[in-house]
Amino acid sequence: MTTSVPAEHGLILAGCSRRKKSTSTPMPALDLYEGGCIPGLRDRLGANVRLRQRIRIVSALHGLLNADSPIMPYDRRLTDIADAYILRQRIAPNLAGELAAVTHVLAVVEPLYLLALEPVVRRLDSIRLCWISAPRDWHRAARVLDTWGWT
Repeated sequence: MTTSVPAEHGLILAGCSRRKKSTSTPMPALDLYEGGCIPGLRDRLGANVRLRQRIRIVSALHGLLNADSPIMPYDRRLTDIADAYILRQRIAPNLAGELAAVTHVLAVVEPLYLLALEPVVRRLDSIRLCWISAPRDWHRAARVLDTWGWT
């Protein structure tokens, strides 16, 4: 079943990945990450400015990143619940504001990252959340985007 989701009503939250391009200058987050579902998102939506603007990457180091946020490679993992709660405190104010017009969220994040996304979970009465706990499950994420009409 296809439910047309206008860009302003959808939001993609993808977990960061350990694999990153090697670079000596900052590059857009969506272009830096090489693991998880990020390459699939980049290939499918990266050239579409409206949809690219609806992608957020949840970074253990940087918090909530826009697809075009310039960053350098780093090595930081979310390893325990305490880290997830700290990350939630960092991203909650930004994410709460982002959700004002959102009706559909695709979250492709490991369980610890979902803890950091508490503002989304708190709004499940008004947001349709599709959570994919395996960041490498691009095929499932692509099927959700197909139902949204995001190509």
